[in-house]
Amino acid sequence: MLLLQFSTSHYCRKARLALGYKRIDYKVENLNPGLHILKVKPLTGLTTLPVLLPQIEGLPPAIGDSTQILKFLESYQPEPALFLTNQEQQTEALMLEDWLDESIGTATRFVYYHFRAGEGKQIDPSLSSQIVIGVVRKQYGINDATVELATKRLVIALTELSHRWQKSEYLVGGIFSVADISAAALLSPLALIPQYRQGYPWLFERIVQIHQLCGEALPPGL
Repeated sequence: MLLLQFSTSHYCRKARLALGYKRIDYKVENLNPGLHILKVKPLTGLTTLPVLLPQIEGLPPAIGDSTQILKFLESYQPEPALFLTNQEQQTEALMLEDWLDESIGTATRFVYYHFRAGEGKQIDPSLSSQIVIGVVRKQYGINDATVELATKRLVIALTELSHRWQKSEYLVGGIFSVADISAAALLSPLALIPQYRQGYPWLFERIVQIHQLCGEALPPGL
């Protein structure tokens, strides 16, 4: 299988964690932001990454969107499972995944790129890196006001996840699931931001554990 991705995308990290957890052999192809549309849109009709190309006869030629990729992987290789057998718990796990995807992953992106454009500029001060950061900030409307809202969302999210992970090793049903993978991937960029590393050590301990379970290289900062 081939995963089309941006190397730094936390949504692409989510797909890699799932592939690793399923112990599925795959390769990655890193695309350039902007130019990626020329390759991706004809395949899926979408303009976003990740996109998984199974490259196996009888299977869909391309699956776009990290959530759809996880659903495909679960049907392709049910074990080890990412979906819960208890329907009520599985619904809860999918609701958490959707919340993490649509709200918290976006909030992470805002806070991360705001940091990289300011205090974190020295992480990679190269012109090419700063151009990409500038493009992303403009594309998503990242500014002081939107970052303030994103920061508040993250406080709520981290409070909820802390409550769940203190009760159990896993977010739903006492079993590793799509919810855990989503949280570990979509919050991973925060590892480079000192205030989060210092304020939420339990989060990064859990992110490390999940990456090790999935056989995925740790995010930058960890």
